[in-house]
Formats: sequence, structure tokens, C-alpha cells
Amino acid sequence: MVTKQPKAQKSKLETPPEESYNLLGQRLGRKGQETRERILTTALRLIESSADSVITLSAVAREVSVRMPNLYRYFPDLGELVLACLKRVMDTADEAYMDRLRVRWPEESLDEAVLDFLHAHHKFWQVHTRILHMRNSLADAGDQRFVEYRYVNSRPIAQLLIRQMDGEPSDPDAPCADIATVVLTSFERLSTVITNPPFRTIAAMSGVIDEPAYVDRLMKAEATMIALVIRQQRAAASPVAQAPWR
Repeated sequence: MVTKQPKAQKSKLETPPEESYNLLGQRLGRKGQETRERILTTALRLIESSADSVITLSAVAREVSVRMPNLYRYFPDLGELVLACLKRVMDTADEAYMDRLRVRWPEESLDEAVLDFLHAHHKFWQVHTRILHMRNSLADAGDQRFVEYRYVNSRPIAQLLIRQMDGEPSDPDAPCADIATVVLTSFERLSTVITNPPFRTIAAMSGVIDEPAYVDRLMKAEATMIALVIRQQRAAASPVAQAPWR
């Protein structure tokens, strides 16, 4: 006799996926889902392909061929649209570079592992330069949504860096927690600078002839510093912390 299993109760704390409802609280049908997707896809294409650093909701509406009141049903302002585009981009970050942090880098090839991670991170920045710079600009300008978004997305990376140092990610007061924050800030800043359009001009003014080779040297220098810090912290970690990753 087969016993019928009771249906799992849906938590009251669960919220529907953001793409399932518009801002009026109305559930989206197939057409509404398709419209929202077209708006997102078009906005992301305009952000990442346009030479103009400024993008407007009206430009997106024209490109998608929807009226502004209809667009506002999905995205009340440009910030919300950019945040939705960012989520779409950051959903690919694990496969692009973060997965490289989820396996403990071996001592014998630590420098190479760090450099491989930095190259993958930099490639991600090259592909999504404009929207990542837009994220930073809006956060630096004080838009709290982007301040919080940048922080939330950086925490998993910092925690994985702590693990690479054989530290405990749950201890915010551990020395390696502060070091992980500095390391993360360092390579994020490096990718920000070398993907910024003025970088080429500044490099040329400094006498740089082969820009790709110069970028490669900067990445190797960054990798060297990070590997040194990781080795130092691993040596200082307790034997328990040095147990193999599960």
C-alpha cells in the first residue's frame, strides 16, 4: 500500500519571483512575461553596446516599442531597471569566475591558481564593463539600492577568500576577514581601472607601448601579492582550520 505524502506547506515568508508580478501586484500572464523580458534584454543590450554612458527609460521604451506608462508597470525608475539587468549579469558570475574560488588552491600552484582567477574576473569585467561601471557610479553617488547590492554581491567572494586563507568565514573579527576585504577591494579596483576608457590614455602617457602586455604584468603583480597574503594566513591558521575542504 502506497502512503500518500502530505503536500509541503508553502512558507508565508516566501515571495513570488519578481518577474511573476508587475508593480500593481497583478500576476503577469504570458504576454506580460514576454514584455518584461523584452524590456530587460533590450535595456541590457543598450547598456552594454552603446558608446554613450547615459541610458534613459524613454530610450528603452522606444527600442522595445512600448508606451512609457506600460514600462512603468514593470520598472518605476531607471535604477530598478538597471538592478534587474545587474541581476541577470551577476547570475553568470559563478560560472565566469567565482567557481574558481570554491576549490582550495593548492600550495604548489597557488600563484597560477590566483592568476587564473584574476584573469577570469577581468574577462567578466571586459564583457560587462558598462553595466559594472554604472553599478559603481550609482553606488558611489549614494544610491542606497546600489550600495546594498554591491555589498551583498561582494560578501560571498570575501567569504571564499577567507576560506582560501584557512580562516573561518563566520567570524567577522578574524584578522583574515579584514585582509579578505582589502584583497577583494584591490582586484575589483584593478579591473575597474583597466576597463575604464581613460586607462589607455593614461598608460600611453606613462610610456606604455604594448597595453595588453602591461595589463598582464599588472595582473601578475596582483596575483603575486594575493598569493603571498594567502600563504601567510595559511601558515598562521590553526591545524583545525587547515582541515580539507568538504
